[in-house]
Amino acid sequence: MSTTTSEDTPPEMLRRLLPAGRVPHVCIVGAGMTGLRCAEVLIKNGFKVDILEGRGRMGGRIHQSQLGDHLVDLGPNWIHGTENNPILDIAREVKSSLHTWKERQRVLDEHGTLLDTAYSTDSLQRVWGIVAAAFHHSDENVDSIHADESLADFFRSSIDRLFDEDGEPHKALADGQHDREKQLLLWIAEFWGVIIGDPIQRQSLKFFFLEMGLDGENLFVADTYKDILANVAKLPLEKADVRYGKKVVGIRAAESSDEDGSVAVTTADGETREYDEVVVTAPLGWLKRNKEAFSPSLPPRLAQAIDAISYGNLEKFYLSFPRAFWRGPDVVVGGGGGGGSDARANGSPQHQDAMPDGDGPGGNPNFFYWLHPLYAQDSNPQLWMQEAVDLSAVDAPHAQPTLLFYTFGPCSKHLTSLLAESPASSHDDLLKSFFEPYYSRLPFYSAESADCVPSAVLGTNWSADEMAGYGSYSNFQVGLTAADVDIEVMREGMPDRRIWLAGEHTAPFVASGTVAGAYWSGEVVAERIVVDAYGKSRVDARTYESVVVKSEP
Repeated sequence: MSTTTSEDTPPEMLRRLLPAGRVPHVCIVGAGMTGLRCAEVLIKNGFKVDILEGRGRMGGRIHQSQLGDHLVDLGPNWIHGTENNPILDIAREVKSSLHTWKERQRVLDEHGTLLDTAYSTDSLQRVWGIVAAAFHHSDENVDSIHADESLADFFRSSIDRLFDEDGEPHKALADGQHDREKQLLLWIAEFWGVIIGDPIQRQSLKFFFLEMGLDGENLFVADTYKDILANVAKLPLEKADVRYGKKVVGIRAAESSDEDGSVAVTTADGETREYDEVVVTAPLGWLKRNKEAFSPSLPPRLAQAIDAISYGNLEKFYLSFPRAFWRGPDVVVGGGGGGGSDARANGSPQHQDAMPDGDGPGGNPNFFYWLHPLYAQDSNPQLWMQEAVDLSAVDAPHAQPTLLFYTFGPCSKHLTSLLAESPASSHDDLLKSFFEPYYSRLPFYSAESADCVPSAVLGTNWSADEMAGYGSYSNFQVGLTAADVDIEVMREGMPDRRIWLAGEHTAPFVASGTVAGAYWSGEVVAERIVVDAYGKSRVDARTYESVVVKSEP
């Protein structure tokens, strides 16, 4: 199967006919990455564009906020894949500061004890190996895998086989502890939930191949997505009519597909305008809750596809400290990249011994994983695993003494619900209390030291955000029987009604759920309007040629 492009336009697609000299007028719903890229392509090809944005700003889920002296991303932090990635090209153009994480992670067990460094590294490599095997198994056996099989099922069976083949537990564990090592690996495997925004028990094995991304490294955008977004937004802000605070509540197409038809868009303030085409870039979560906004009703197969594809919940919580105490005394923040010197910690380490410094596997880690935290049952009775990125490890001037925690699924919903039920004045203390059992297990922590108390806290709230669709991005959960076709149905949209859908949920499979995918989806829809609907020759270069047009799984 392949992505729909101008090369494979259905023969029944009608060309639009407009009076001589009239420029097609397109409405784009949403000023996120998808909408901005779509607008950019349409404007370059001579179309008139309005952008209706429900928020008071552009960017959608790409947004920043101030944390102390640093600007931080509330949305995406990463560029996923370096091969043929248009976002990387833009990042290089605007000279974004991109950080490559070294393979240095540390794992804390269910008692909050740091596991042996070599064991942690080896275990994480084993888990990644199983992920790669799961991708291959899903891709090769999609027709025979039962819809109810999960990624967790594959992990359990793979870990059993791993021990049957290897015969002996890792040297870091005593003889006779096969069961414990299996359990540790299963707990480590739960980190994949951060990638999909839901637990691995809900990740479809049948359609796991759809989560395969672009080749190459994953790069952390240390100075935020701000300049990348501004680059894409430059032409739309100059040439389009961008209208903020315009929540769309109705999209009414003509009852027939006659050539003189138009689409009426109504906003919450009661205003209605008519357009030649409408591109809806609202998130999948919004579509799920607002299918009634479309008139006539959505075609049954499209409504089914929208309902079928799931929507994850990833949240981010930044805890900033007076100094990166876990790095030890007199450590220069920013690793080898420079930066200011930390002051010495007050008091002695309370929980852990120091971790060795340096660039090898035993050096200061970039990631921490807290597995099945039995010691945090008061605040975390479900024992959700926790993961944090050490932002003191990036290069100066963007290094900061901050731990970035990623939460997903039920844990994200729990935290956002907890905050919603509490006065804003208590939010910082609630978050400090929730995360204290984890950062207090790090090296050099001392309850008596002011350096070990968060000085600033910042969290996201996408799970409670109407404009974000009450979530983060699409994923593929157990029970799906035709997920690839569901995506293609959403990609197709309703061109006969002059209504098009775009967003990360309609992206090429190799970029599903990513900024690159959102960017490409806007570009592809714009080209379909330019070339397929109006029979024009596109005047600007594609960025998706080598990826989107190629055959997909």
